[in-house]
Amino acid sequence: MAGAVAAVLGLLLLLGSAGGSTGPPRDSLREELLLSPLPSGDLAATFQFRARWDSELHREGVSHYRLFPKALGQLISKFLVRELHLSLTQGFWRTRTWGQPYLQAPAGAELWVWFQDSVTDVDKAWKELSNILSGIFCASLNFIDSTNTVTPTASFKPLGLANVTDHHLLRYAVLPREVVCTENLTPWKKLLPCGSKAGLAVLLKAERLFHTSYHSQAVHIRPICRDASCQSVSWELRQTLTVVFDTFSIGQGKRDWSLFKMFSRTVTEACPLASESKIYVDISSKTQENELLEVTPLPLSMHEASVQGDRRTYAVYDLLSPSLFNVSRSLNVQLKWKRPQDSLDLSTPVLHAQRYVSGYGLQTGEISTLIYNTHPYRAFPVILLETVPWYLRLYVHTLVITTKGKENKPSYIHYQPAQDRRRPHLLEMLIQLPANSVTKITIQFERALLKWTEYTPDPNHGFYVSPSVLSALVPSVIAMKAEDAEQSPLFTSLFPSSDGSSYFVRLYTEPLLVNLPTPDFSMPYNVICLTCTVVAVCYGSFYNLLTRTFHVEEPSRGGLAKRLANIIRKVRGVPPL
Repeated sequence: MAGAVAAVLGLLLLLGSAGGSTGPPRDSLREELLLSPLPSGDLAATFQFRARWDSELHREGVSHYRLFPKALGQLISKFLVRELHLSLTQGFWRTRTWGQPYLQAPAGAELWVWFQDSVTDVDKAWKELSNILSGIFCASLNFIDSTNTVTPTASFKPLGLANVTDHHLLRYAVLPREVVCTENLTPWKKLLPCGSKAGLAVLLKAERLFHTSYHSQAVHIRPICRDASCQSVSWELRQTLTVVFDTFSIGQGKRDWSLFKMFSRTVTEACPLASESKIYVDISSKTQENELLEVTPLPLSMHEASVQGDRRTYAVYDLLSPSLFNVSRSLNVQLKWKRPQDSLDLSTPVLHAQRYVSGYGLQTGEISTLIYNTHPYRAFPVILLETVPWYLRLYVHTLVITTKGKENKPSYIHYQPAQDRRRPHLLEMLIQLPANSVTKITIQFERALLKWTEYTPDPNHGFYVSPSVLSALVPSVIAMKAEDAEQSPLFTSLFPSSDGSSYFVRLYTEPLLVNLPTPDFSMPYNVICLTCTVVAVCYGSFYNLLTRTFHVEEPSRGGLAKRLANIIRKVRGVPPL
């Protein structure tokens, strides 16, 4: 027995030395939860789990995975992926009511990938990659094909370390009808190093997360610089999850909230594998003398940061601090409003947009997009990306862009016409937005008549159109300081500011629901029923007559017993048999 134990320990030591356990770890994990009261009175909870791996997956033959998920690591190596961004969202982020989001995603499923230069057939790699991701996350990504895939030329530039100018290595697709449920959340949680057993992930209770106004989970993979000299490359995996709680209904008529009210659980410990585990609570107010929020227990520290052009103050709870769990074994952050929030003090986002369909009948229509720039004195450009299915045939000559009653000509325009049953329309424009203005973009379309096999099982519900995508560098009201990405919170480092005067924003409009000319699918049902009835009655009768054999039987006169019975009946006066 002792010999067996010694052999096992020797094998473990051998494996540890082979894996490089004697030196510093090559991977690290940071987990973070941001709790932000929204201007409407709701509460947004943003989880971020960041795994960083100091390895070059494309060059090294990696066989041992510790914190980085093996399934995603092998995916990057096999298909030579430079960047991968996947989001699954239920609901729509209401920018005008909730403010500017930290990480917004369109309703449904969104996938965009940058491939390496060495990929010869990008379309084939894109198709195989989407099918594998469909199996990993239990989503309908296998429905991504050439009819809903585009190659943008100006939008969706790489977020990581890349000097890519060939946009043909980019693929982008949206499935606005995809429904997000617990079957998508479970594989997402299994990618976490601690799963949902320890750390902030214990709050990810599906019953509570899907009882919200907005739910979005995402996976972001990108290469980053390993150090300041940027001589080596590290891989970063960010798993983000954002939910918006209606605190009025959760708190039974009160705006106060706590971790237990929202998630039905409290935090007891940090993930043992995490090098940093923190909870941030946004307690910002317009004036320091007029504080609105009261947080309990008292935070261990405070953090001030410039986020999206505004100075914010956060209460910080470090789960790795030994003094945090001295008084209680669990942490239940609570927030109370000192006084009712004045709706007149709500600030309008600098950039927001909306989109709708107009027209009458089922032949033609018009798509309208309204883009708002509420900055009082600064104008800035915005890149607009429109993806329209092929069965809505756009009339490009009807494209009209107006701002303050005048025509607004785009600085850059790229249009790729659709091909029936092959690819959608792609329209990209660079539009200048004047200060304090509303820009309206309209384009007319004609509805196509589909084949009867191309309609969905519920054709009268309508057909979804992907939302518009707006990308812009929004000017900041205050001067923002450049911070180290490793020292700053995770929610401020995905879209870092290149200079201190602006910040990057990517917004999505509402997905559209368009009705197409739909045949009466009840007529085939009626015809089938009538035909089956006629065939069953007529054909059955004719077949019975044609195949039945008839035999004529002569009536027999009867035997002696019958004659005797008739004689007796005659005597009694009864009719004979």
